[in-house]
Amino acid sequence: MKHVAVGQAGGPTAVINATLAGFVESVKEQCQLTFVEGGYQGLVEENFLYGDSEVIDWILENQSVPGACLQSGRYPFNDQAIVEAVHSLKKHQIDTLVFIGGNGTMEALLKVKKEAERQGYSLQVLGLPKTVDNDLGGTDHAPGFASAARSIAQTTKDLSRDLYSMKNFEQVRILETMGRNAGWLAAAAGAWREYAEEGPHYIALPEQPLNKETLLTTVKEALSSYGYAIVVVSEGVQWEQGSQIELNQVGGRSILGGISKEVSEFIKEELNVNTRAELLGMNQRADTSALSPIDTYEAYQIGREGGRWVMEGYDEVMVAVGRKASNYYTMEIKPVKLEKVIAEGERLLPAQFITDLKAYYQWLTPLLGGDRPSYPPLSRRRVEYSEH
Repeated sequence: MKHVAVGQAGGPTAVINATLAGFVESVKEQCQLTFVEGGYQGLVEENFLYGDSEVIDWILENQSVPGACLQSGRYPFNDQAIVEAVHSLKKHQIDTLVFIGGNGTMEALLKVKKEAERQGYSLQVLGLPKTVDNDLGGTDHAPGFASAARSIAQTTKDLSRDLYSMKNFEQVRILETMGRNAGWLAAAAGAWREYAEEGPHYIALPEQPLNKETLLTTVKEALSSYGYAIVVVSEGVQWEQGSQIELNQVGGRSILGGISKEVSEFIKEELNVNTRAELLGMNQRADTSALSPIDTYEAYQIGREGGRWVMEGYDEVMVAVGRKASNYYTMEIKPVKLEKVIAEGERLLPAQFITDLKAYYQWLTPLLGGDRPSYPPLSRRRVEYSEH
């Protein structure tokens, strides 16, 4: 019987627990399970939960709950920590390691595998994808992204109506999304835009420096035409001749945030209008009210398929999502070698989507789900009355 350790790493998503549940459902009758609490730090420090029936039932109860029920976290997984992680696996006679995560997680899995080989320890490793940023290589998209994108699309649509109501008091609102180096989420803000009056009127992506003149021209045009403007910026956006805005440093990791405030102050000073910066924050990745049904389904199926692959002996691979060539959206699950995932690096928003957002929205729409909201126009034509 295989002894499988499974953990979650990195920033959580609204569906990461669905992937865990799918995996556990697939292997619980055939494998001995050990759960790693606290991501790779838990692996090093042996923060393990024995997978008895009570723990497994608890895992399955968390299937539809946001956040990582095993606690994911971030950890400086250096060479010494990797050596200690393999010692932990050997000590507990674990022969298979499965982690749910993004780019860093896949790279860490392969490093653990190589260290196990160096120590002469036979270890099977398998990665299950997740990331709200959608910057993971080797896969068409990753679980967690579609729900976050749906949340942003809905929020932008709703805040457009809110700001339109208050345009005699506040004229410009800047919404800051997640997306360190990739603009998949920021660009999704316009996926449900129905009318020219609705926001977003301007989207800034980290793949391109932010040009102040273009920004001002677009905002002025929106103010002239509609009386208000919604601007969306990714947290990783930088001005021309600038750098990304750092909110904080935690454990040597740069935490981005604050570009929306800079943009707000710039527009306020240049155009003499009232502005507001809105940091959408962690709700983007934890908003269960905006869950994409496709995202939830795929997250669970990826976990189940990963469990089957463990039993079939797949090694050094990530479970990836592909699209079948079809007139309608059909996904397929396929193995991708961890080396290939790592070699691809961060998956940025392609140039063809940046220059043609309509093409991006065609690609994105199936992932968001079919119940797209539709609102009436923002205003009706005024009727002029005169006295007779």
